[in-house]
Amino acid sequence: VGVADVMCGMYAANAIQAALRHRDRTGEGQHIDISLVDSTLSWLVNEGVNYLVSGREPERRGNQHPNIVPYQVFAASDGHLIVAAGNDGQFARFCALLGRGDLAEDARFATNPARLRNRAELIATLEAEIGRHPRAWLLARMEAAGVPGGPIHSVAEVFASDQVTARGMKIEIEDGLAKTGRVALIGHPVKFSRTPVSYRRAPPMCGADTRDVLREIDEAPARDAPGEPDATD
Repeated sequence: VGVADVMCGMYAANAIQAALRHRDRTGEGQHIDISLVDSTLSWLVNEGVNYLVSGREPERRGNQHPNIVPYQVFAASDGHLIVAAGNDGQFARFCALLGRGDLAEDARFATNPARLRNRAELIATLEAEIGRHPRAWLLARMEAAGVPGGPIHSVAEVFASDQVTARGMKIEIEDGLAKTGRVALIGHPVKFSRTPVSYRRAPPMCGADTRDVLREIDEAPARDAPGEPDATD
């Protein structure tokens, strides 16, 4: 997924909204400068700040959280899940449901700073324990115990999930060029209470609207002479 491209666009949309609010208050416009590199750099978030504060290069940890342990993907006996034990209480409850309450009482693992120092040893132990159980078994007990986590889905499983259905994140739009007459798309993630998003047209083919756009430009009234801004400026 092109995160750099997507997030630069997201920052641009946010910046435009902020600039419009400023214009509404002051009547003053401004130039917005956004780069792909800057947008991507901002996504270093805690890893970037960790480096700036400590001066130490971050390690490659895959799906492990740099500041919280255990907060990562584990392999169950029949699939993968994420365990996100964000505090000492959640960690203790997770150890208990595994039948390893002793881990939470061990001074090496009793607090998050200690777990960070002894990450490798703890994760090796948890991997062995978690790998003995089916994913559904673990997730059911984690939910009952108030331990955050969730299954790692394939893309097909994601779009077949109850969450996607409940949130309307898979939509279909009529499209005469599609074999079935409809095209499946990803829905909009923002749900407005007063102005809900509507889906009116399928994605256009290359150049599909060129003539309409050029006609609209050609028929638009001429702008006022320089120095005489109209109401749209």
